[in-house]
Amino acid sequence: MELKKFWKGTACLMMAAALGLSNAACSDDDNTGDPGELTGQEQALQLVAKDYIEKTVVPTYRGMADATMELYEKCLALRNAGAGNLTRAMVQEACDSWEKARRYWELSEAWLYGPAADYNIDPHIDTWPLDRTAMENMLSNEQQMANMDEDGVFISTLGESLLGFHAVEYMLYGVGTDGIGTGEPRDVSLYTKQELIYLTAVAADLRNQCIRLEVSWADGVADIDQEKRDLLAELELEPTRKYGYEMINSGQLGSTWVSYANAIQELLVGAQDIADEVGGLKIGNPTGHGEEDDPDYIESPYSLNSIEDFTDNIKSIQNAYEGYQIGKNGNVTDGYIQPVDHSLSAYVATISPEADTRLKNAIQAAIDAIGKMQEPFAKTARDPQYDAINQAAIAACNEVSDALSAVMNAVAQN
Repeated sequence: MELKKFWKGTACLMMAAALGLSNAACSDDDNTGDPGELTGQEQALQLVAKDYIEKTVVPTYRGMADATMELYEKCLALRNAGAGNLTRAMVQEACDSWEKARRYWELSEAWLYGPAADYNIDPHIDTWPLDRTAMENMLSNEQQMANMDEDGVFISTLGESLLGFHAVEYMLYGVGTDGIGTGEPRDVSLYTKQELIYLTAVAADLRNQCIRLEVSWADGVADIDQEKRDLLAELELEPTRKYGYEMINSGQLGSTWVSYANAIQELLVGAQDIADEVGGLKIGNPTGHGEEDDPDYIESPYSLNSIEDFTDNIKSIQNAYEGYQIGKNGNVTDGYIQPVDHSLSAYVATISPEADTRLKNAIQAAIDAIGKMQEPFAKTARDPQYDAINQAAIAACNEVSDALSAVMNAVAQN
């Protein structure tokens, strides 16, 4: 996770420079002189921010929160059935719920600022590689296992490499004799009582954190199930800010964002962060072409979901910039994520058609390039026959990042 911080820190420096231009540009925009009246740019970006929050960010997190609630119930059913009484169908159902929740999370990674960063939720639920040695030690520690509650309270205090999506993934999916995931449900005969207790606790903690993300963005913007509010209150995880409300009301007293241009620049930096991470770290590190040469830096290795993760990360950029488009890229919606009426892409097209076209083309090219990669990534990452394909995917992600910089400049200068 330290590597993720490297990219985020770099992007934040870029944002600071861009915001300086943005604030200067806004002062010279077509303002009528009335201090309380929005400039033409601010009026347009106000609509973009509202749609972005209400139709993209909040619905994506709501889909994830609901999916993790479902995942928790499936894991609890495994625990209640007990080792020796499980069926493959039961584990398969839990795997299906994991994959649904996982996809929503990957589709949200273009906006890991706000509560995901402020409450440290991103590393809490998505650190890899999993520390399997520490896990085995924990499972054999009678005192720790005795404290392992099914609400996820005790487990949340342990190390990040024992938590989150990848801990649940490891418990649900099989691992071959070569140590590589099979992508299939784990053999039910292998489960122990301690593992089922741990699985349920981790799933509960994952659920809690995902609900916190939803409520943090949705409060003041959309209806929130009382069950979710009550759970956060009981666990003392209630958000301290209303992030979505603040962005929709950028420039108002109490908002983190001093203007809509400021908010949109953060949207773009969030998108650039994940483009850099996918190319430079998620694909780059395992292949030896990234920030570090690390063959073990494989995301979602047990479910064989790595390439799906990478693809959905780029689609999260697409959703943030263009808005979800039915039928275009096969994103999940389940009635959650909605098309927008006012996309950032549409606005950028009015001020720099070249930058808009470049970014849209780059996003689609990255999706296509990643789609040519092959699972299991733990094997193909270092296989010479896939090296050109893997490097092409990295290059495509780099172009998305560069295209985002061009869009940032266009927004800052208008």
